Amino acid sequence: MSLQEHTETVREKTADLDDLNKKIKFDLKEEGIIHVDATISPPVVTNDDLEADVTFVMSLENFEALMEGDLNPQMAFMMGKLKIEGDMGLALKLADIF
Repeated sequence: MSLQEHTETVREKTADLDDLNKKIKFDLKEEGIIHVDATISPPVVTNDDLEADVTFVMSLENFEALMEGDLNPQMAFMMGKLKIEGDMGLALKLADIF
């Protein structure tokens, strides 16, 4: 899938995050960025490299597995397939969404 298709998937999954009031970034390394600004309603999802409260750094392959439910976020973190920068509490809260 392309970055645009993944961006659309994230847009759909975060459409109901009205009460989150945080910014999230998925850094897919050389593939690009997906940024979610859930401080506004509905959340705005772009490919801009903006500041975020939490950043998930992973390969596109691991991102796809995470989105499809084939990769457990906690296991991915422990195995080094997922790096988290910023608010760990927010990261744990988002694990339930993705």
